Amino acid sequence: MAENNLKGRAMRVFAGAALIEALKNLNPAKQFRNPVMFIVAIGALLSTYSLAREIAAHHGVGFTLQITLWLWITLFFANFAEALARTRSKAQATSLRNSVSGLMAKKVMQYKEGMIETIVTALGLAEFTEKVHAEEIAKDDLVLCVTGDTIPGDGEVVEGIATVDESTVTGESAPVIREAGGERNAVTGGTRILSDAVIVRITSDRGDSFVNRIIRLVEGASRRKTPNEIALTLLLSSMSLIFLLAVATLPALGLYLERTTGQPGAILLSLPVLISLLVCLIPTTIGGLLSAIGISGMDRMLKRKVVALSARAIEAAGDVDVLLLDKTGTITIGNRTATRFIPAPGFSIEQVADAAQLASLADETPEGRSIVVLAKQRFGIRGREVAEGHARFIPFSARTKMSGVDIRGVSGNRAIRKGAYEAIRSYVEDAGGEFPKEAQAAIEEIARAGGTPLAVAENGKVLGVIHLTDVIKGGIREQFDHMRKMGIQTIMITGDNALTAAAIAAEAGVDDFIANASPEAKLERIRYEQRQGRMVAMIGDGTNDAPALAQADVGVAMNSGTQAAREAGNMIDLESNPTKLIEIVETGKQLLMTRGALTTFSIANDVSKYFAIIPAMFGGLYAGGALHGPLAALNIMKLGSPQSAILSAVIFNALVIAALIPLALRGAEFRPARAADILLKNLLLYGVGGLVVPFIGIKLIDMLVTALGLI
Repeated sequence: MAENNLKGRAMRVFAGAALIEALKNLNPAKQFRNPVMFIVAIGALLSTYSLAREIAAHHGVGFTLQITLWLWITLFFANFAEALARTRSKAQATSLRNSVSGLMAKKVMQYKEGMIETIVTALGLAEFTEKVHAEEIAKDDLVLCVTGDTIPGDGEVVEGIATVDESTVTGESAPVIREAGGERNAVTGGTRILSDAVIVRITSDRGDSFVNRIIRLVEGASRRKTPNEIALTLLLSSMSLIFLLAVATLPALGLYLERTTGQPGAILLSLPVLISLLVCLIPTTIGGLLSAIGISGMDRMLKRKVVALSARAIEAAGDVDVLLLDKTGTITIGNRTATRFIPAPGFSIEQVADAAQLASLADETPEGRSIVVLAKQRFGIRGREVAEGHARFIPFSARTKMSGVDIRGVSGNRAIRKGAYEAIRSYVEDAGGEFPKEAQAAIEEIARAGGTPLAVAENGKVLGVIHLTDVIKGGIREQFDHMRKMGIQTIMITGDNALTAAAIAAEAGVDDFIANASPEAKLERIRYEQRQGRMVAMIGDGTNDAPALAQADVGVAMNSGTQAAREAGNMIDLESNPTKLIEIVETGKQLLMTRGALTTFSIANDVSKYFAIIPAMFGGLYAGGALHGPLAALNIMKLGSPQSAILSAVIFNALVIAALIPLALRGAEFRPARAADILLKNLLLYGVGGLVVPFIGIKLIDMLVTALGLI
């Protein structure tokens, strides 16, 4: 209940701010960037001028007054839609701006490698740093950030390690580790150091940090129209110009018809009537909502914690044909789990489990923990406390690709190693031993099954093999099925060998895979797909992903990744969730569907308004002594009078914009389907609906106008 009240108050605040902004933007000069609404604004001004002349001449102004008011209301609703979309996004911009305004930074003077410990433990930091405003920090400057400090700009950790709170940017409360010399060295301006200290090299120019870019994007200052949006604007402008020329010829045509029939005044050709006809026939519905659709698309991306660095990237996401996804963390959970022990000839499975558990006691990785648990569950071998004086643990390293323990005991010394097959093979052969063929066969079997094999050796002899299983994420196969229904091909990227990659690809349900993936292989596959005319999306976080991210039509860089990756992509996933790529595609398609649906509806309902206004204007022609002429047969809605018909059409034209604002902001409902099926659905729902709804709406408004005696 409290949450609903909070949302209600927030919406009232947004609506109030949008109302003020929409009123400010009623100036026709500000409408020039939107040709359709610019015509409406000029029409409203001309109608106001006509109203003033009628008042000065002491004529009845009821009809002209109402037409003029509803023309301004039409313009207001179009401005309100855009203002509401912008205002909803500005709340996050305000929060981000507050996080970086007024910051002070400790600029490092005369930096020497390895000095961070001296700086942190020194009694006075002033000896090594200078306190300056964050705005004064330039690219390539070094800054010291200690516990409690806010990082003044985007950069890379060059020394130290720290826990960082990135919730101001990502919304995720869990702290992250940032350290020098790895793939997790990128930091974002506006985030806060929770513990320890780091020296950061600033990599962004003044005013061009990641947070500043988000603020500009959210506030719309740097939002440019996309190619599709420009093309649609040109189409709408062309249609509006055609209708403008058609309406401009009506006075001459009407005068000719009145003279030839001898019926002066039989045709309604006043300036407000002509403006009403023009405004109702040009595509004002989509013209008024087009900008709001684009802004709200970016807003929906932000709500999913994805920053689209251009609106074009969102549209491209909607047209994606091929998805390239990393295996680990996207298709699989990422934490491999031990599932069985396989002994080598001459050793028992218990001996393998015992040695594997001992080698994993100091291994804090998920794989190491799972080995300890499996040995305990299957064979009752409990984790043991190995006396420090008699044991030396060898931690895992990327260079050796193995870990282990050396134990000195009464019954003899034990040197146990556990690691990748190649590393253990080299270790055993260097000790003068041989790698058993049976163990080699077991390793190949595990790889074919999609698992990861680890070998265990003791005192230079291979004891056996551990089978690690990559756990496929629940529901991932269904997600790929959805992608396939939309005509999107999924390609898994993995560093695994071809046998393992094929097994995982088959289980996950992806269409293709790239095994032993290198940066060059990723880049070449993207270029190949693009040469076939396909739109390609990819997600990555490392420096080696940067070339592929830059080449892809939609390159999604994870916020936790390197600076090179973030600069190469055209989208940034603030939550660093590899599966977000699927949501990005859905949001892009939703944007395109919304624009297409409202365009279809707008053009269709113009046809219906034609049947309201044209009969009203020409219904008295050829009437002779009768009340209505033969052209009145076109009045199929049986509207009360020519004036009520015109006024009802203008009122409906304004109200339909207001009614469609929620759809423009929320987006059309998205369900995975083929493009042809989506097109057919839109034609039936919004095309037929656009024809039928105005007939009903204009008739109801006409009945109300007549009943209230407004005409």
